[in-house]
Amino acid sequence: MPNPINQESIPRLPERRDNANNFCTYLMLATRNSRPAIEWKNHLHLKRNFELYQQRNQQLSSLCSQPNQIKKLAEFWREIAIDTSRIFQDWEPKNRQILALEHLASYFETECYHAARTVWLQSQDFLWDEYLCCARVFIYTFEHLLRLLQSYNLSHQTSLDTYIQQTLIKVIKSEVSIGKFSPWRLLAKKSDKELQEALQRFGYQEPNISQYMFARKYFKQVYRFNKVNNPATRKTGQKWPEPDIEDFQAAAESYNAEKSLPTAPHEVSAASKISREQLQTWMENCIFVLQNYPKSINPISLDKILEKGELQLENPAGIETEAPAKVARELPKTINSAFRQHLENLKPVQHKILLLYYGAGFNQTDVANQLQVNQSGISRRLDTIKIKLLKTMVEMSQPHSWVVDYVGGWLQKNYRAPLHSDLIQVALVQAIKELESQEQEVLRLRYGDEQLAAEKIAYQLSMDLLEVTAIISQAQQKLQANLIKVLNTWVKEYVENWLIKFYQAQVLAVCGTPNLPVGGEDISQTIDSIVQECQKTLMNCKKGE
Repeated sequence: MPNPINQESIPRLPERRDNANNFCTYLMLATRNSRPAIEWKNHLHLKRNFELYQQRNQQLSSLCSQPNQIKKLAEFWREIAIDTSRIFQDWEPKNRQILALEHLASYFETECYHAARTVWLQSQDFLWDEYLCCARVFIYTFEHLLRLLQSYNLSHQTSLDTYIQQTLIKVIKSEVSIGKFSPWRLLAKKSDKELQEALQRFGYQEPNISQYMFARKYFKQVYRFNKVNNPATRKTGQKWPEPDIEDFQAAAESYNAEKSLPTAPHEVSAASKISREQLQTWMENCIFVLQNYPKSINPISLDKILEKGELQLENPAGIETEAPAKVARELPKTINSAFRQHLENLKPVQHKILLLYYGAGFNQTDVANQLQVNQSGISRRLDTIKIKLLKTMVEMSQPHSWVVDYVGGWLQKNYRAPLHSDLIQVALVQAIKELESQEQEVLRLRYGDEQLAAEKIAYQLSMDLLEVTAIISQAQQKLQANLIKVLNTWVKEYVENWLIKFYQAQVLAVCGTPNLPVGGEDISQTIDSIVQECQKTLMNCKKGE
């Protein structure tokens, strides 16, 4: 990963190739041949939006077909950004104003560069890239940008570009003169979501992301206490000072002391202790990605970051077992067919019990009253039916046949960076936290970033080799047993949810509503009708109709 630039000169700003690039790219500092350089990176969502308007909006299409219309293109997006009374076209995105502001922020990256260059040539009290970051933080704070766009008047003698650049020069001078701006302030102020987004965009992966964020947590605590909020080192209003060796050392010690707590991310507890130098490098890398990824300093677009997808079961990194893949793909279809076959053999009174309990949501007492039987009898019949379905599902999924290999493979390949979208891996991470501290430590040394052989673990912990081997084996057995327990819970939940879904569908198909009145006059006839339709549905499925 690149490190923050210790800049002695200002790199040349490369030109952007076409109209779309001027409104769909962002500036990134880089190093080329050991010298600072600037690259343009694409915002794919802005590129798609620009192309949409180019295809559907005649005005934008016409401007793009003519040379030297870049300023009019900026005015096109400005009008969309500031005019909330414009009628929405059916093809326009609902967040068109935010997208217009993003297009303009992209366009004004050039003005950020020139404003920072102007200030730096006048005063080199700070690094040029700090001036640049100050300008970009301002322009990507959309409440600031929107206020500037609204205050600009087309009758002004200066162009919009010049107006923005002049404003940014004032902003930079103001920020540095009163001591507000500092890269360390940027690091301390940004949220976890913003930092995570920036790290991901720059190619960082787990376990590094969790480690960086955990380290920043303790760095912020130490840095604020020692430097920011300490009257002996900083007065109110002054620039946030540079951290020193003692700050990084104290933060690293806090990281190492807290890494084994149950609240620490697995990726942190599974790794080794860190040094002062390592923590300092991590924090500098965090500053670099925050300075170079505009979304990380744009508060309005953060609500779209890291949208939570559906949890799924996945086969981790080539572990040779088909069971998790079947659970996610083939197994539900097979189970659905098997469950329906079981229901075909049920008697009408059993269907009535299931219809009332799962389909209509009656409790067991109401079911018993409706069918004029004892409540304990209803409970026994429900348990008998569910046990049959549970046995069927367990026989088909066969967890005991693949859990041993799965746990062993997961420890080898995914222990350091488990996939948190995979329910099975999430269960294993939780199971590790429930192991004895000695078992956790041995697993960390064996499967963590050090990946020590059992002999080296025995030497490091002053233990007998057989004892280490036994601890590893015992820990794996505990993980296997825990996973089986979790799977059994999932099986029970699956059966319950399947019965609810199936019988609610039967009630809805006949009654047009999922609700049945308790004690209604015609409820017995209604139940009989639903049972008949239910049996027809099951028979039709059996025949493939």
